[in-house]
Amino acid sequence: MSKKLSIVAIIPARYGSSRFPGKPLALLSGKPMIQHVYERVRGASLVSDVLVATDDERIGRAVKQFGGKAVLTSSSHPSGTDRVAEVAAKLDADVVVNVQGDEPLIRPVVVDQAVQPLLEDSSLQMATLAHRIENPDDLENPDVVKVCTDDEGYALDFSRRVNMGMGRAGPGVSILKHVGLYAYRRLYLLGLANLEPTARERSQGLEQLRPLENGFRIKVVETEYVSHGVDRPEDLERAEMLLRAREEISS
Repeated sequence: MSKKLSIVAIIPARYGSSRFPGKPLALLSGKPMIQHVYERVRGASLVSDVLVATDDERIGRAVKQFGGKAVLTSSSHPSGTDRVAEVAAKLDADVVVNVQGDEPLIRPVVVDQAVQPLLEDSSLQMATLAHRIENPDDLENPDVVKVCTDDEGYALDFSRRVNMGMGRAGPGVSILKHVGLYAYRRLYLLGLANLEPTARERSQGLEQLRPLENGFRIKVVETEYVSHGVDRPEDLERAEMLLRAREEISS
C-alpha cells in the first residue's frame, strides 16, 4: 500500500501591497479577506492543515483571532513562493499548496484539483490551474495573467500580455487565464526558493516564471473555477456582490 501523502496549504499574506496596502485585512461581509480565504481552503478534502505565512503582526493577530494558524516570516522575500518556502522548511509535509491570500471566493475543490496531479504522477513536482478566457478584454488586461500551454497541458509561458512571449500559439497550444494557486512537492519548493529570481520574474512580478525559466515543467490543470482575485481597492465591491450572491444561492 502506498504511503498517504501529508498535504499542507500555506497562504502568503503581506501587508505592504503597492496596489492595495493592508489588503489581507480588508473587510468583506464583516470578515477580513484572509479569513474568507483560510476558511475556504480548510474545506479542501485533500488538505490536512492550513497556515498563513505573513511578515506583519497585524495579520498574524487577525488570523489567531478567528482561530487560524499564522507564522511570522522575514519581510525581505521577493515573492510569495519564497515566503511559503520559509514556512515549509519547518514542516514535515510531502506536498505544499500555495494559495493566494487575495482569493476570497476560491472554492475548496479547486485546491484539490491542483493537488490531484501530484498524487497521480510521482514524477510530477509542480502543478497549477487555469481557466478558459471568456472576456476578450482579459487578453490585454495586465491584472489578468495568461498562461500558454502545450497539447499535454504543460506551461510554455506566463505573461501579463499575450504579445509578450506568447506568439507560439498553434495546433494543440492554448492561451488560458492563470489561477494563481500552486501545488509543489516540499523538497522541490525548497530548491526553487534557493534559485535567484529571473529577470522576467522581476519585471512582470510573476513568481511562476522562475521554475519555468530554469527548465522545470509545470502541469496546468484546466478548471471551471473562475478566479475573482482582489488586486485593487475597487475590486472589493465586486467581490462583495459575488459573495452575497453565492451566500443567497447556498441558503
